[in-house]
Amino acid sequence: MPKYLVSANYSAGAGVKGLLADGGTKRVEAVKRLVESVGGKLEAFYFAFGDTDAFVIIDVPDSVTGAAISLTVNASGLASCNAIQLLTAAEIDRAAKMSPAYDAPGPSA
Repeated sequence: MPKYLVSANYSAGAGVKGLLADGGTKRVEAVKRLVESVGGKLEAFYFAFGDTDAFVIIDVPDSVTGAAISLTVNASGLASCNAIQLLTAAEIDRAAKMSPAYDAPGPSA
């Protein structure tokens, strides 16, 4: 299953107020239910302070499922998220052995 690192930010109004009212544990449980509802697994959830409010690592069946989760969270208006697909060292090894055909832009050497 593809693994994603999701960075999330709560909206300045209702999103943060909801987190303050419900607490962190309830938010983690809600995200776990969201991910499991589409056949995925919540691997880790960490709150942070600074430019990002939370970092979440999830395993999901495919990229369409990852997009569905992202669309659902972003459509709520209470949080926004950005998902980055993570790759293992073995996956990078396989990619490095591929030979895609590519003509780079600009003048030829």
